[in-house]
Amino acid sequence: MPITQIAVSLNSTEESQFRAQGFRKDKVNLNQGAGGDRIHLWYKDESSGEGITRIQFSYTDNMEKGLSDAGYRKIDKDLNAGARGYRVYLWYYKGSTEADVAITDLYVSTDANDEAQRVRFGWERLTCDLNKDTGGNWIYLWVQRETRVYIGDIIATSTWISDVDLFEMGYTRMDDNTNKYVTQDRVYIWYLLTTDAEKAIRDLQVSTNSSEYNNIQQQGFDVVNMDLNRDTGRDEVFLWYRKDGNDPIKGLGMITDRAVRPYKEVGARVLKMTQVESLTFYLSFYR
Repeated sequence: MPITQIAVSLNSTEESQFRAQGFRKDKVNLNQGAGGDRIHLWYKDESSGEGITRIQFSYTDNMEKGLSDAGYRKIDKDLNAGARGYRVYLWYYKGSTEADVAITDLYVSTDANDEAQRVRFGWERLTCDLNKDTGGNWIYLWVQRETRVYIGDIIATSTWISDVDLFEMGYTRMDDNTNKYVTQDRVYIWYLLTTDAEKAIRDLQVSTNSSEYNNIQQQGFDVVNMDLNRDTGRDEVFLWYRKDGNDPIKGLGMITDRAVRPYKEVGARVLKMTQVESLTFYLSFYR
């Protein structure tokens, strides 16, 4: 059954209220390892009613504006309440584009091995650490959909101008800035889901220098026309895709060194993108 309602509790009183209303509680404290309030996600799956098809997160005013203008509904409770770090909010949408496939289950992961098992069984990870910059566990929300989906398109943006148009077309934003820890442009990767395997992207590559750029281009890949290191002074990084050969790609995400080994062990491909100080960022995808 599709999930039709999502809620967030910040204390035991709210937990009792949602329990009385028939919501199901996810057992993971979204502030795990960070201190702060005890925060839990609640949801209802119902045979009647319109199902939720997309979930996004915000942690800046500009992110909020695009989601609000596109018709997303905000749960106005900070997922980092009582802890340091960004104020993170969950937004959800009930859409009807080809990319909108009802969500039927939710799962919250708390470590890299936990994440890898979700990858193994084909879940879709939403790209925002719900303990963002708190120093606590890396916590991610995963969704399962009623029909198998694939990655049909991938783009990147460095401004907020096109956010509303992209949301309305059905794109999902990977809510983690590839220019992490710099003050320059925020660069976000977006993907468009499809239920048609014939429309799916089948391979991805990343170039981190001019030699790799030329080599990947000669292999017939199409470039996502955005430097993922835009205006940082670091080497240019480009994402590339191809729609021929191989099995269709079912999901992708951004990970760090902590997750590389367990992801590879369950068959995910891992591509190095960029390094910021001692932290290296990778693009992962699975077929």
